[in-house]
Parts: sequence; structure tokens; C-alpha cells
Amino acid sequence: MPNSPIVTDALDNGLRILTEQVAQVRSVTIGVWLTRGSRHETLERSGIAHFVEHMLFKGTESRSAQDIAEVIDSIGGQLDAFTAREYASYYIKVLDEHLPLALDILSDIVRNPAFAPDDIDREKKVVFEEIKMVEDTPDDLVHELFTQGFWEDHPLGRPILGLRETVESFTSELLSSYFRQAYTPENLIVAAVGNLDHARLRDLVNERFGDLRPGSGRADETPPVVVPKVIIRNKELEQSHICIGANSYPQDHAERYTISVLNTLLGGSMSSRLFQNIRERRGLAYAVFSGYHAYRDAGAFTVYAGCANEAVGEVLDLVVEELRAVKRDEVSAAELRRAKDHLKGSRVLSLESTSNRMFHLAGQAIYFDRLYGLDEALAGIEAVTAADIQRVATDLFQRDALSATVLGNANGLQIHRERLDVG
Repeated sequence: MPNSPIVTDALDNGLRILTEQVAQVRSVTIGVWLTRGSRHETLERSGIAHFVEHMLFKGTESRSAQDIAEVIDSIGGQLDAFTAREYASYYIKVLDEHLPLALDILSDIVRNPAFAPDDIDREKKVVFEEIKMVEDTPDDLVHELFTQGFWEDHPLGRPILGLRETVESFTSELLSSYFRQAYTPENLIVAAVGNLDHARLRDLVNERFGDLRPGSGRADETPPVVVPKVIIRNKELEQSHICIGANSYPQDHAERYTISVLNTLLGGSMSSRLFQNIRERRGLAYAVFSGYHAYRDAGAFTVYAGCANEAVGEVLDLVVEELRAVKRDEVSAAELRRAKDHLKGSRVLSLESTSNRMFHLAGQAIYFDRLYGLDEALAGIEAVTAADIQRVATDLFQRDALSATVLGNANGLQIHRERLDVG
């Protein structure tokens, strides 16, 4: 799917519209994005953004939840939503001929939620089960525990789902108040990719959102402060789960391509150093990978592994040694080539989906002051050098920079700070 015409636009009330025409497909993916997420909540209202997302599917003033499901099913569409730390998204993928109906449903959902008390009570039970599911999914839970410690006392460190006691406090009045303050045009983006005409879509968006009144502006954001720490939590599990991480760069950082390549060669593929050394050569873990998590003003580079309880120390030492090595020794031309080609290939293949292209388009609008094409991203990856990798690794993996979380049968395990020293 080659680069296609991208158009940026806005309604008079500030709502942004992004479209990319892809004439060779018969589908359109359209999403309404809210530039508010869990980091914009108070401690007392933790989880409210996610709960409102759930409630928007429970029915509107004119459609029941069943009505919405039946309409989507009747046209073979795919409707979904999610809440993240800095945004939420509601999106539908349909045949191009059903785009007006898809936008009509989306606009109804995000403008006219019923917030019926009975539905709220039922949905609380659903969210409680979702919270329990994280507690029972150790590879998810270890990341939650790590994040809470890594960005302690900051909204970025809180669970997106909230806590049972905060969710229990939600009422129809409280949800309606949050909704009115957050779902305002300056906080909304409509993004669509597929076989569409921008001018026609703009008219449709204006019909459904043009009368939406601006609010009080965007929420304040304070960058988090990282204080590296070690967390060990005992839990009766067959495996121990490890998460190690360091402070990293925000979304729009100049080194974003370098850290993406660094992540790929360290733990982002089957040929990566961590996968080969910990799983393939030593058989110490089934799952081991690294990740780069970036936000508007913060970032984290993490490594995860699930291993036998008695292997925790060895796995920790191997991870630390790989981080030391990428600082100490310049990567070979062959390894760098392999990492760049893997990353470029993954980017191109992911963008053959109109849904992924829509996510990509909206993400750029949220985090950057301009939109850039695939060619620019591929050129940015290609420009990364071995010296760039070593420089960024040295910047991130400093002495006393690492935090670690271990979840499992710790059996008296202790991890001294010296063991995590990558200096």
C-alpha cells in the first residue's frame, strides 16, 4: 500500500480531522480519538477515563447497546475501543459504502451516552473482573507493579483500570461531569483511512460535531520523576516474572529512531541478543523481550522475562550484562543491518491495514506538530549508525539507572543495587 494523500483539517470549534485516501481498497477505518487518558485523572477518580469508555457502549439517548451491536453486525463492521494513559479511541472498520452510518454511530456514542444507573452498576462488576484478570495474569501484573514503582506518585504510574474503591465511587452524575469536561472539540480528533473523499467526510463530521461547544482547554501535564528502585512481590506462581527498566525518551525525541533500532537488536525480535542468549542458548525463559514505552514528556525502556524461580538471579545478571555490552562494544554492521531491516519491514507490513494506518495517523496528530509519511520514517531508521546506538545506550543505561520488579515465589530473594549496576 503506497503513500497516499493525507489531508489535515479542522472544524471552527477546534475538532481536528485527518484523512488518508487509499483508493485501492474497499474499506474505511474511522476513529474518534480523545486526547485524554488515565494520566489526566485525579487520584480519587483513578480509572474514570476507562470506565467512561465502557459506558459509551452501553447505549445512547436513542440507541440501546443491543441496537448498536445489531447495526454493526448487519453491515459486517468491526467496532472497538480502548483507553490508554494519554488518549482513548473509538473506531469502526466498514465497507466504504457504509462510512456515513459508521460515523453516525460513532458520533452518537461519543456525544450522547445514557449513563443509566443500572448500566453503571452492572459495568462496575465487569471492570472489577477486569482488575482481577490483571492480578491473575502475572506477565501483565509485573508490568503494572513496575510502572507503579517507576513513576511513583504520578498519574502515569497508576493503573488505567483504576482501583476497586475508586471505580466503586463512580455515579451517573460524576461520569456525566467528567464526560462534559473531557469530550470537548479541542480534545477530539476524527481520523479516517481508506476509500474515502475528504470533502465529503468533512461535511459528515461537521453535521455531527459542528455544534459541539469548546470547553476549558486541555489538561495540565507534569512530567514524572523517576527514582530507581527494586520491588519484590511474593505470589504463588509456577514461574517468576521479571521486569527491568530505565528512564527513556518521550515520543517526539530526536533519538526516537535510534532507540527503536536499539530495542529491536536487544529484545525486539527472535534474532535479538536477549532472545538468543537467554532463551535459545541457555533455555532459561520461554518469553523474553524488550520494549520502548513513550509518552508526551516521558519514556521507559524495559526488559521482561518469565523464568524458573531458581533462575531469577542468573536471568537478571544476563540482562544487565547485555545492557553493559551494548554500551561497551559497537554493534557489528551485520547485526545493525538485520535490526534495521526487521524494523523497517515491520513498519511497512503493519501499514498495509487501514486500521493500523488510522492508528498511525492519529498518533502523529497527538504527539507531533506535523504529519510525516512512511518514507521519512524509513529514512530515519536507515540513518541510524552503530555510533548512534552506542551513544544512546550510554545515555540510557547509566550507573544506578535501572529499576527492577520481580513477581513470584521469591523465597527470600534479595537484589542489591550493585547487581543492577550497568555503569
